[in-house]
Amino acid sequence: MNAPADAALLQARAWANAGDPRAEAGYRRALELHGHSGEAHLFIARAAMTRGAPREALSQLQQACHAEPDNPQLLKCLAVAAEAAGFPGEARQALEYAVALAPSLYVAHLQLARLLEQAGDRHGATRAYFRALTRAQFDGQWLDPDSTPPRLLAQVAHAAEFVRDGRAEVLASLMEPLHARFGREAMQRVERCLHAYLGMVAAAPPDGRQRPKFLYFPGLPSAPYFAPEDFEWIQRLENAADAILEEARAMLAEPEALVPFLGGDDDTDLGAYLHATAGHAATSKPRWDAVFFYRHGQVHVDNQRRCAATASVLESLPLLRIAGHAPEVCFSVLAPGTHILPHHGVSNVRAVVHLPLLVPDDCALQVGGQMHTWREGQCVAFDDTYLHEAWNRSDHTRVILLMDAWNPHLSEPEREAVAAVIEGIGEFNRG
Repeated sequence: MNAPADAALLQARAWANAGDPRAEAGYRRALELHGHSGEAHLFIARAAMTRGAPREALSQLQQACHAEPDNPQLLKCLAVAAEAAGFPGEARQALEYAVALAPSLYVAHLQLARLLEQAGDRHGATRAYFRALTRAQFDGQWLDPDSTPPRLLAQVAHAAEFVRDGRAEVLASLMEPLHARFGREAMQRVERCLHAYLGMVAAAPPDGRQRPKFLYFPGLPSAPYFAPEDFEWIQRLENAADAILEEARAMLAEPEALVPFLGGDDDTDLGAYLHATAGHAATSKPRWDAVFFYRHGQVHVDNQRRCAATASVLESLPLLRIAGHAPEVCFSVLAPGTHILPHHGVSNVRAVVHLPLLVPDDCALQVGGQMHTWREGQCVAFDDTYLHEAWNRSDHTRVILLMDAWNPHLSEPEREAVAAVIEGIGEFNRG
């Protein structure tokens, strides 16, 4: 910027701060000398909006955004001017880019949702209102009238009401492409599962001990343990037990390869899951560690590379694969004197499979009140929506290969459809 332009901008800013009516002319002079100033364009645009000239404001903001295309605040202002000037499409486009650049612009999400609602895009509006609410509430805003600016109270209340009505509609629409792909008859149980999740129909497990924390799939047999013959691939896994054990021993020899099974990003309350067994409380700290091959559906390439035989077998199995969610596959390492306390799993679409590798005496699994004693090299599969727990009361480490597989009583189309539904729910809930 040259000296005259500098001086003009400083003078215009001083007039603006003082409320002097010469400020707009000063900023126009600064633009003549400099060619561009976001500050000048924005001031002139606001002045134009005040005197009822939204098209002039839009022109100023378009120039500002052309020079600073990644400025979310300018984009937000441009959207206001574009809407006032009668160009809602340009306003939506500006807001979509603004919230992509700065997801914490809650009011921009709210503006975008309102425009989508006005355009008749109910699904898009529901998602945008949901993003506005969840992102604000995550930061402690819009939780109640005290944490909501008075000027936004009505808009936030409308957003909450719109989401309440629209969420079920958006998620129910997940079935439309599945019906087209697999046919309505093949999707009957999946649709009932989704409708039960949304509270549109009543569906409860026939066995009261079964309590999925997230998703119940109706029509599947209810039993704490699966029969080995339900899985055509179990024998193949057991045949590889010796090679898998050799790789597990090698990883256990490198303590840095182990990470806590619980905790980390989700701040899990370890005390709610782990306890020292009787006789060990004073001498050892309960520990449940793992060498992960998959966690929350994300592959751990380095561990797979270092355990090639294990990885090769795993990749041949029908693991539960749901983007962002599953599978969870690991060497599960339970330290001496550790008790994994009773808890319920998330969904009966999953079968948890254990291949025991190192099992000292006095180690066991209990599911639905039925105890199972692991035997090295012999798989066990169970439904973790039943209350389940495990313990190692010995003085030695217990190691199993733990994995998520599909419930064997789901058809292949149902598995693909359930994965799509859960991914859709997760995408919506993440905002």
